[in-house]
Amino acid sequence: MTDTPAPDRFRKDFPFFAKHPGIVYLDNSATSQLPVCVMDRLNRYEQFEKAPPFRGMYPLSVQATDDYEHARDMVRDFIHAGSSVEIVFTRNATESLNLVAYCVGNALIHAGDEVLVGIAEHHSNMIPWQQMARCTGAHVRYLYCSREGSFNPNDLEQGLSDHTRLVAITQMSNVFGQINDLRTITQIAHRRNALVVADGCQSVPHIPVNVRELDVDFLAFSGHKMLGPTGIGVLYGKKDLLNCLPPFLTGGEMIEEVTTEGATWAPLPQKFEAGTVNTGGALALGEAISYYNRVGFDEMIARESALTRRLMIGMTDIPHVQIIGSPDPEQHHGIVTFTIDGVHPHDVSAIMADHGIAIRAGHHCAQPLHDYLEINATCRASLMFYNTETDVDAFLNILSEIRGAMGYDD
Repeated sequence: MTDTPAPDRFRKDFPFFAKHPGIVYLDNSATSQLPVCVMDRLNRYEQFEKAPPFRGMYPLSVQATDDYEHARDMVRDFIHAGSSVEIVFTRNATESLNLVAYCVGNALIHAGDEVLVGIAEHHSNMIPWQQMARCTGAHVRYLYCSREGSFNPNDLEQGLSDHTRLVAITQMSNVFGQINDLRTITQIAHRRNALVVADGCQSVPHIPVNVRELDVDFLAFSGHKMLGPTGIGVLYGKKDLLNCLPPFLTGGEMIEEVTTEGATWAPLPQKFEAGTVNTGGALALGEAISYYNRVGFDEMIARESALTRRLMIGMTDIPHVQIIGSPDPEQHHGIVTFTIDGVHPHDVSAIMADHGIAIRAGHHCAQPLHDYLEINATCRASLMFYNTETDVDAFLNILSEIRGAMGYDD
């Protein structure tokens, strides 16, 4: 088996592993662990610096404003956005995508229009469009992938019509681990004057993302999947589009002026950040980005690729294990979804849990994809650069014993 490209030197940065030395954590696609520097930044704000940004002229409030906007600048640079006003802080990617669906639906979608949604989408990039269509009289249509998870550009061309106003697609599937050619998808959609809304939850934490090169109109991701805390997410949107959209929530801080007859809205991005913002979460996300910059994507990708190869080579040697998607480890990007013949995924997960191995079982918030693949449920092991060969080997050892534990002879 292939060795990881560098000795393990990251675990010391993550207190979780010192506290739980017996746990093999392979559910990183759902939630990643936090390095101590991120926790320290969050705690420092909450304990010693807490004050509301934008709302006070006293030093603590001014400093909170500066730090909050610095975190926004860091997100801007991390995804190579053209302006900080294109970065909106939300609670998570689900809120970001609901924001886009609600606001675009109110401003740009009309009865008879169509929205094209990838069949492999997480529910968070599917249900909002279904709800929007019910409210506007628009129609949701679906773009189907191969059984390995890839989308054919010709199918996209044929799926678009003169009525298509928007394409909703993930950059990296949380089931297949497959990276979609978002740049090509965007080019095709834009030729037909359709907007592109991308789910970047799995891509942004694992590969460099440049929204200007992709030319995507909106992109959403969550802090808790990229070494940050829960409760902080990001919506990137092109400035001209954000300016033409109505606000999502109304109330404090997103206003410019209020009278008894109505209100005018604050400029971007405050127009979309109603109420007291999650300052600590934003600062912690900025610190997570600093950690990413120190480690570097080159090393992260090399480690995750080597571990994915080790995982998949070992799985293919175990009878009755069926890997979902491509047989090529290079197409999985740290996500390996699978079934075991004759064993329900929940039983697989429970047996793994009994041995201290944390994986995911179910439909991974992608039930229509599972229906399309004619699979009721699957298991998913997902890696982060801080995982080790020992983690992978422990998983493979238990995987090889599961059918026997369920009473099978082979």
